Amino acid sequence: MVVNTLKDWLARSPLVAILRGVKPDEVEAIAGALEAAGIAIVEVPLNSPDPLDSIARLAKNFGPRLLIGAGTVMSPEQVAQIAAAGGRLIVTPHADVAVTRAAKQHGMLAVPGFFTPTEAFTLLAAGADALKLFPAEGARPEVLRAMRAVLPPETLVLPVGGVDAANIGAWRAAGAAGYGIGSAVYKSGDTAAVVAEKAKRLVAALA
Repeated sequence: MVVNTLKDWLARSPLVAILRGVKPDEVEAIAGALEAAGIAIVEVPLNSPDPLDSIARLAKNFGPRLLIGAGTVMSPEQVAQIAAAGGRLIVTPHADVAVTRAAKQHGMLAVPGFFTPTEAFTLLAAGADALKLFPAEGARPEVLRAMRAVLPPETLVLPVGGVDAANIGAWRAAGAAGYGIGSAVYKSGDTAAVVAEKAKRLVAALA
């Protein structure tokens, strides 16, 4: 199944699996477990071991079935490296206009981080496909609800940080379009079997 917009990918599954710390020799088995559970978006943070190798392996073996990208992207130069590895999604921890524009210039989906309305509007003007509310632990669903009242109605906002099966419902009620999931789906050292069980619990929480 080939989809082109982030909204389409999120319609398949609103969960973004963040594989911080994953190693290239384990990433394919873990992605296979995520796919089997119904998760379609996989992010490899650049502060993981050999992240470009992991992204290249995922792009080769799972694209176009999964949307593969990178997180903790800090510069336009890194955007170019990720594009060369086959990544199609750029996620940042911060409100970086230059990285957002570089992602769009490479034909990639851009989800930069924000925490204030000012940052949100600036990133949307730069071409962001969605906004990452980060760190979500420092906000509350009520904060997202308040910001959605002033953001363009079509804006996709994904809380990231501390999101798990217990609070997905509250974020969804506040208007979240998707959810970046870190340790609740993968933490360094987890096997594919462990990831499969975590992913099943998260998918069940969406039902």
